[in-house]
Amino acid sequence: MPSAIRINWNQWNTRYLFFTGKGGVGKTTVASTISVHLADSGKRVLLVSTDPASNLGDIFGSDIGQVPIQAPDVPGLFLLNIDPEAAAEDYRSRVIDPYRDVLPEDELRGLEEQMSGACTVEIAAFDEFTRLVSGPTRDEDYDHIVFDTAPTGHTLRLMSLPSAWSSYIEESPQGASCLGPLAGLDENRKRYSDTVDSLADADQTTLILVSRPELTAIREAARASQELQGIGIRNQHLVLNGRLDDSPIDDDVADAIRYRQRLAIDAMPESLRSLPRTEIPVIARDLRGIESLRAIASGTAFEPVEAAGDQLFGEDTKSDFPHLSGLIDDLETWGPGAVMLMGKGGVGKTTMAAAVAVGLAKRGHPVHLTTTDPASHLADTLEGDIPENLDVAHIDPRVEVEKYRADVIRRAGDIDDEQRALLEEDLNSPCTEEIAVFRAFSRSLSMARNKFVVLDTAPTGHTLLLLDTTGAYHQEMMRTSGTVQGRMITPLMRLQDPEFTRVLIVSLAEGTPVLEAERLQADLRRADINPYGWIMNQTYHLSGTRHPTLLARARLERAELERVSQELADRMWIVPWQAETPAGERELAQLAGA
Repeated sequence: MPSAIRINWNQWNTRYLFFTGKGGVGKTTVASTISVHLADSGKRVLLVSTDPASNLGDIFGSDIGQVPIQAPDVPGLFLLNIDPEAAAEDYRSRVIDPYRDVLPEDELRGLEEQMSGACTVEIAAFDEFTRLVSGPTRDEDYDHIVFDTAPTGHTLRLMSLPSAWSSYIEESPQGASCLGPLAGLDENRKRYSDTVDSLADADQTTLILVSRPELTAIREAARASQELQGIGIRNQHLVLNGRLDDSPIDDDVADAIRYRQRLAIDAMPESLRSLPRTEIPVIARDLRGIESLRAIASGTAFEPVEAAGDQLFGEDTKSDFPHLSGLIDDLETWGPGAVMLMGKGGVGKTTMAAAVAVGLAKRGHPVHLTTTDPASHLADTLEGDIPENLDVAHIDPRVEVEKYRADVIRRAGDIDDEQRALLEEDLNSPCTEEIAVFRAFSRSLSMARNKFVVLDTAPTGHTLLLLDTTGAYHQEMMRTSGTVQGRMITPLMRLQDPEFTRVLIVSLAEGTPVLEAERLQADLRRADINPYGWIMNQTYHLSGTRHPTLLARARLERAELERVSQELADRMWIVPWQAETPAGERELAQLAGA
């Protein structure tokens, strides 16, 4: 690799730059690098994060709030963090308050519960940044406004719906699901429509899809690309972040990574292949701080890393952190109950869930393995190779959603075509999916009274919404149960009971995944659910690599592992990086030490 790789950071020169992609692919790093480069080039830039798991403050070493601040040591760059939860609370107040003296108490309470989920947070964040793009407070002084995390296609479709809103809300105020009364949206309809138009205008906006050169991340980028193209946003650019160099060093781990990356790129759908593309190499350094961002922009961050000898951490490191077999030992001693694996997408929850289930089953315990993940990969992971004592199920969100949709539309009664179209669009939201699978989730949880039930849950955002739904169900059951509530056990109570449920957080030993896992744990603890421990998956630590760049990455991992084990997790187990994703009974059992 040459000593400095030149990437054309000037190629995204529209006023608005939107970055989107699944968690952990490097959106914030790339958006921050471009923002610093543009500001260093003499432009006046506003960098805005709308990501609930934003680490913008960590990168710049500043407390960033809802009022723009000057970035340290970068004249011309201003930073703004739209707190989605705070925005959602303000949004709920604006929408609900006018109805407090209008609706009966039970309808008002139902409305508040409808607006407690992730869709409301997404809409509220969209509402905030439309003010930057098309609102009356639009700041013309900025040459560029860079958004870290773009709105989903669902949100943009909803914001561009025609004028069925007013008549619909007059006739059916309860029919707006997680968005609340649509009159709250109707009054801002022109601003929302103008924003969608600006997003679709290639002279004003570039939408950058950020992905890793990995199959799951590329599939997510392709899904987002198609969804956005379907509503007219075709001015897209693909960034593949983390491509490993073709250095001549003989290393099995590096060879396997390069091979998997080539396979993922070769399998890229045509919808992505046709987009202009930029590839960014692996960066084996701490990415926090202005100088790190400038090093990426100049290309010096990609300079070859010096080899560090044969031993990465010393001969005694094999005993530093327990491996996954220790977790199986703990669960076996504990006895039957629910084991719930949680975490962001792409960290390997499905493989870990399958390994735990197979490990317990191979030790003679009856196990039920199920997933609420819409992108369930359990079948691929098990390869149809299911050991004795293990039964496998999949809560199919499509089936559950269709049942729920049919029920909601039936209860809506006689409505016209425009109203029905609006209702059906609202029923396409992620909230609908989580509400629909809730009953099936509850049934699986109740099975854990006499066997191990291993639940591979959906990615973090979906899971938190699922738990929001669980909490709302819990409150409603306790409110309406009357004198029998002392004998009632709700799903939330089962999740809160450490003798019934053990929650395991799965993460990678990297900054953003650990940060997101830390926030997930904090959210769980606020709901009185204390995670039993963390699984740190796919670590280069003890992988056997001798590639200088991967050794440097492993040193960065070491700091994350020590922080998790010493500060964040009650217990921690590590899983070394695997050249091939474990699949089938034999490999999964070996991974679990069974």
